[in-house]
Amino acid sequence: MDRAEEVRQVPPEVVPEPGWEPIEPPRLEGGRGSFVSGDPEGDRLRVRYFWRGGERPLVGRAWFSPGAEGPPGHAHGGSMAAVLDEAMGAAAWTAGHVVVAVQLDTSFRRMLPLGTDTLLEAWVAGVDGRKVRTAGRLLDEAGGVFAEATAIFVTLDPEKFGPLLEKVAAAVGRMPPPRPGSVSFHL
Repeated sequence: MDRAEEVRQVPPEVVPEPGWEPIEPPRLEGGRGSFVSGDPEGDRLRVRYFWRGGERPLVGRAWFSPGAEGPPGHAHGGSMAAVLDEAMGAAAWTAGHVVVAVQLDTSFRRMLPLGTDTLLEAWVAGVDGRKVRTAGRLLDEAGGVFAEATAIFVTLDPEKFGPLLEKVAAAVGRMPPPRPGSVSFHL
């Protein structure tokens, strides 16, 4: 293995930019973590999330290792789409929308070399009833776009997903939405 290959396998230290505040999206799957960001020492992807100053778009760093390889020397498009999907969902959840994805549209603008420490941005673009529209992108240090995505998420129905929503509420420190026919008490 040559030196360039070796360097790509060692992730850079995640250092937040000035004004970035670390956040952890809720963990609901028994503490194991998510498919994308749940293994902070893993050999495929390393993702960390932050709030940027007074703004509310979610930002972060995503690093793609040789375990995420698609075309030789470059990240698999599915790994890029998975990072954008999770980031846009996290942006919706941290904005108070308990949602699941129903549509994801990803545009790949250029190939992402393995070992690249990308900037990710994700935000809620609009809300229409149960539909929450999001957008996100993966950028290089100069602001060049590797991939960008839009998605539609739908708010989970309290009647069908009550136990899950209660778990979510506990994870984010909020009261769960009332189930139809239930009585809620507020202290």
